[in-house]
Amino acid sequence: MLSTILRSFTVPDIRKKLLFTAAILALYRLGSHIPAPGINSQAVDAIQKNFAGSNILGFLNLFSGGGLQRIALFALGIMPYITASIIFQLLSVVIPSLEKLSKEGEIGQAKITQYTRYLTVVLAFLQSIGYVFLFRSFQSEAGQEVIRDYSIETVFMIVVSLTAGTVLLMWMGELVTQRGIGNGISLLIFASIVSRLPQGIQAWWTSPDPIFKVMLPFFAVAVVAAVVFVQEGQRRIPIQFAKRMVGSRMTGGQQSYLPLRVNMAGVIPVIFAASMMAFPPTVGQLINAPWAKDLAATFSPAGTPYLIGETILIILFTYFYTAVTFNPVDQADNLKKYGGFIPGVRPGRPTAEYLDRILARLTFPGALFLAAIAALPTILINQTSTNIFFGGTSLLIVVGVALDTVKQLEAQLMMRSYEGFLKL
Repeated sequence: MLSTILRSFTVPDIRKKLLFTAAILALYRLGSHIPAPGINSQAVDAIQKNFAGSNILGFLNLFSGGGLQRIALFALGIMPYITASIIFQLLSVVIPSLEKLSKEGEIGQAKITQYTRYLTVVLAFLQSIGYVFLFRSFQSEAGQEVIRDYSIETVFMIVVSLTAGTVLLMWMGELVTQRGIGNGISLLIFASIVSRLPQGIQAWWTSPDPIFKVMLPFFAVAVVAAVVFVQEGQRRIPIQFAKRMVGSRMTGGQQSYLPLRVNMAGVIPVIFAASMMAFPPTVGQLINAPWAKDLAATFSPAGTPYLIGETILIILFTYFYTAVTFNPVDQADNLKKYGGFIPGVRPGRPTAEYLDRILARLTFPGALFLAAIAALPTILINQTSTNIFFGGTSLLIVVGVALDTVKQLEAQLMMRSYEGFLKL
């Protein structure tokens, strides 16, 4: 990995993309420290303890890179866009018109992306209004007004600022995807989590539990190694291409393989599940009522209901996203069209059923692994008195995004090596 990164800086084109990506991430981190207009910074310092620990606000604060506890311009982070993407992923299976759009190639995907942007603005606007009411509820705890002037004009200005911050992040993420290296939205989440790493290391180093202090580094290394092992694991299905005459030449007869990854969905199910599980506690936190407070406490990230719900959603989203990204029927049709077949399996529908059966067997252990990695570190941390600011979900996202980014770097390097070879 280090050699790939070092070689990337020797290629001018890739170096520009890396610097562009770093500049966007730096702007993101800067916006996470600039307070929104109309916010009393002194009062914000007094309520920051509400955003620490394993409660839902601490969880949302993690994915905003600490911007939520500062009530910064980027306090909402990129989560409204992730939520909007989840909604359209689900609707594309239910609504025939959206399913038709998703199969129309780049034009259809562009329209779905446009609809996702519109929904992101709506969700960010509504969430901003909820946060304004939440910040006002902290007034008695802070001993002073969190919002300096609680008027319609000030509230509207704060809501518009937070919504605009999310829209700006969405645009920055798309810029990174187009002109930089890696998936821009994933890298923004990656930067949010990594920015909390120094505080996590400090909390681990000052932990009063000696066993936890000694075992955590080994546990973290083991989890990272397991994530890399499963993410890179694949089942190779042998493919044989029949010989055929093209003009006066005999072509085909080659052997290849179809790689089926153990975890074809990557970290997407974890992000989806975390977003869905964060919704009920957020509503419970924003509504000032006893039942709402009980709802927020019940579905706290440190609680058992949250872990059970997250585990179920991760498994479901893993199967769902795998079915969206890999269609056995289309794969079987493509193999039949180009004269390929799996030895011992008839072309057409039997091939599709065979691929579907193999994929189901691969996806189940991959889904269980994702759920276990997301839950076990959180359970371990809950058994101690130490908060390291991130758990299994964060670790999965960090490792998964890092692997995907390095793969894109390797692909860029290989492509330019081929270009140099062809020029010779």
